[in-house]
Amino acid sequence: MCLSLLPFSFLCFTIITLASSSSTWYDDHISLREVSQEENFNFGNDFLFGTASSAYQYEGAYLTDGKALSNWDVFTSISGKIADGSHGKVSVDHYHRYPGDLDLMKDLGVNSYRFSLSWARILPKGRFGDVNMEGIDHYNRMINAILKRGMEPFVTLTHYDMPQELECRYGMILGYRKGTYPPSRCSRTFANCTSGGSDIEPLVTAHNIIRSHLAAVSLYREVFQEKQKGKIGIVMNAIWFEPVSDSLADRLAAERAQAFYLTWFLDPLVFGRYPKEMQKILGKDLPKFTRDDLKSSKNGLDFIGINQYTSRYAKDCLHSVCEPGKGGSRAEGFVHSNAIKDGLALGEPTGVNWFNVYPQGMKEMLMYATERYKNIPLYVTENGFGENSTGVLLNDYRRVQFMSNYLDAFKRAMRKGADVRGYFTWSLLDNFEWISGYTVRFGMYHVDSNTLERTPRLSASWYKNFIFKHTSSQSKDDA
Repeated sequence: MCLSLLPFSFLCFTIITLASSSSTWYDDHISLREVSQEENFNFGNDFLFGTASSAYQYEGAYLTDGKALSNWDVFTSISGKIADGSHGKVSVDHYHRYPGDLDLMKDLGVNSYRFSLSWARILPKGRFGDVNMEGIDHYNRMINAILKRGMEPFVTLTHYDMPQELECRYGMILGYRKGTYPPSRCSRTFANCTSGGSDIEPLVTAHNIIRSHLAAVSLYREVFQEKQKGKIGIVMNAIWFEPVSDSLADRLAAERAQAFYLTWFLDPLVFGRYPKEMQKILGKDLPKFTRDDLKSSKNGLDFIGINQYTSRYAKDCLHSVCEPGKGGSRAEGFVHSNAIKDGLALGEPTGVNWFNVYPQGMKEMLMYATERYKNIPLYVTENGFGENSTGVLLNDYRRVQFMSNYLDAFKRAMRKGADVRGYFTWSLLDNFEWISGYTVRFGMYHVDSNTLERTPRLSASWYKNFIFKHTSSQSKDDA
């Protein structure tokens, strides 16, 4: 799954709010007519239902078939970086077990699989070495296996992992807020780091990521798209921000929060400029786009992928006094975000520290993207429920409730006009969850840590039934 790695949330988080808990508010404010409508909702034959994964979290086989070390291979070897001291050297061994995993997906009834490429497998030495054909052959075999099962590949070009060779040579992505993720570079002001500039370096890094995206899109359009008939877009983490109060200052803070997390990346790709909130606060520190960049930005997205899990409050720190700590700095738009208001959590806590359940955030996020980026199709590229590892726990009723409520909110957004064309749950399998290691489980299938045996949870059968019920030709037309 995607987490907020950078202070600017490379694949960004977003935020929303109300004063009461998620499940209670949600359940009490849906009419019987709305329930009937959602039961009769049919997504149609072209809608993509899938599961999502990423290379480092799933594959294992960390030095197999010519693969070199990735930045995460190295980072996980540093004592204290991962909650349980684990790593992804084996993970769930998807590299070798993908045929069986694809069979599990086919049995669920999904028609698409979102996965990422490990560039440490394809270009072990970056641009300074040869292409590793064993890596290419592996992904070709897997794509062919996906197609053979009647599913559509949904490929993420990069999902946080990169060849360590590039990290050593260039320093690569710089300016992490707290140095929590590789390469652990940040300012002394924010954490125990020896170098870095957490206020300025993220701006440069984000700018180069955006320009790299535009270059990749231009290449794909010019050389590959006409022949392959594919689409190219971007995936963003999306937390929905809601003002902590109804004051004008906090309402403007919620807008700034989106600007400094989500639209920081999307506005340049769609409009050719950074959000006005960023321009006003950051001024000359915000890098400028060239004429060529602006020309490319007019055609930068075929779709927007939204990873939506949770929501938060936004509090103004520009005109108000905020407590010292995370948030509230100039580089974050003078906004403090929190999931707590007056001692009450926004939504139901899950046991995962960054994650509260708030289904309404799904609808609000999709409507926000629809209204801001008109005519660009949306996909929910990640959405799922995580809880602390406490044994096998096959009766995962909380995950079923989560999926049911979030998908209801998802359907309501579509009824209101959101052009959403796919939904990918995170995830098919328990897997390596970045700095949480294996202490958190998101899978519809339990994976035994010793044998790697996959065992279905209740949520797997629920998802299978949901897909059948809402895509079957026997489903009723919209009410």
